[in-house]
Amino acid sequence: MKVRVLQYWRNLWSSFWFLPSAMAAGAVALAFTAIAFDRAVLADRYGTVGWAYTGGAEGASAVLQTIAGSMITIAGVVFSLTLVALSLASSQFGPRVLRNFMRDTTNQFVLGTFVATFVYCLLVLRSIRRTDDIFVPHLSVTIGVGFALASLAVLIFYIHHVSVSIQADRIVARIGDELLRAVDRLYPDNASSDDAPPGDGPPAVLPGVFDREARVIGSPDDGYVLLVNIGALTKIGTEEEAVFRLERRVGQYVVSGQPLVRIWPGRRLTEDVGDKVRSAIVLGAQRAPGKDLEFTIIQLVEIAVRALSPGVNDPFTAIAAVDRLGSALSRLAQAGTPSATHFDDEGDLRLVVSPLTFPEVMDAAFNQIREYGLSSSAVTERLLETLATIAGFARRPEDRAAIRRHADMVARGACDGLPADEVCLAVQTQRDAVIRILEDPSALRSAPPA
Repeated sequence: MKVRVLQYWRNLWSSFWFLPSAMAAGAVALAFTAIAFDRAVLADRYGTVGWAYTGGAEGASAVLQTIAGSMITIAGVVFSLTLVALSLASSQFGPRVLRNFMRDTTNQFVLGTFVATFVYCLLVLRSIRRTDDIFVPHLSVTIGVGFALASLAVLIFYIHHVSVSIQADRIVARIGDELLRAVDRLYPDNASSDDAPPGDGPPAVLPGVFDREARVIGSPDDGYVLLVNIGALTKIGTEEEAVFRLERRVGQYVVSGQPLVRIWPGRRLTEDVGDKVRSAIVLGAQRAPGKDLEFTIIQLVEIAVRALSPGVNDPFTAIAAVDRLGSALSRLAQAGTPSATHFDDEGDLRLVVSPLTFPEVMDAAFNQIREYGLSSSAVTERLLETLATIAGFARRPEDRAAIRRHADMVARGACDGLPADEVCLAVQTQRDAVIRILEDPSALRSAPPA
């Protein structure tokens, strides 16, 4: 339940309407508070407040009407500019980057500022009385004027923000920073020893009869695995004296009824246990960042692949994406592998998962870029330079083998796809530099400069 509530909260906070709605609700509360303060305290003493509005009812109504009308008009303009930015980002960088624009709190705050100012002025306007018992909320009108001036400054800032946020390098940098944070969050701290990376748990040793006697807990629906509550599954396994094996990791798609978890001994599976296990796993219609490292990588890969398409032909954006992927993989190479096994307090195995490994991350990051970048010598050379950088941080044999495999594929594909012999020779030279670094990390200092 806690995992689902957390996911609902994340979806709510990342929605485009939540923050503007909250700011509008705050404007309603402020309007009623300011009006009540005007009635109770300043009704007969507004002249002693030198900075407050001192005009009559007609003037106050005109001021508030002007501000309210202007704010709702500007809110429409801001919404239109946002849609234009979303359209440009979707067509040039791919639909998956739209989530970053939707979650941008600056866009939400700007829209909320204009909506909140409009709502505030509208509510204050209705409190003004022109006949009989004349009432002018002087302090409330003054606050409205202050909101109008602040909204003007916000509008100028928003124009700058939109023009900067749709730049390719800025988008790539923002996704790259998100990828680095995901690596730091999902993987153990960097190792201080070359021989013992932290976070490497013991191997997953399951009973020999597990596959034969385990029973399947099927997926309740179609969708992507968004969150898995490891603590809850371990607790359920402890209570039921059972062992679970997660058949799908975060980010993978599962069909309704397809195996989601296997439980051993099979006799421990009851309808109540199945419901508890399913409630610890959150499915969704689309992948999301956070626990899904591969999804963030896919965003950078998509930007690079689109940049390399014949219709765009922008190798510089692709190179920027490769650089950011190289940063994340260099940090990942220094981190430990998350444990595939989880035990209870008594040391008994309760849960086995399949964490995303370094070779799998490399495949997700470079396979498509290598394939679409074969015709670009600049992208090919940057791929090999990036592999050389990553090789200087890799310590595990399987990681080094993955880097060498990719270096070989890049060099082989480039020589087949690029007709110039000089280019092939340069690519082979860079490939040899990667191999030297893998065999001796100190060779990184003598590798060809980027």
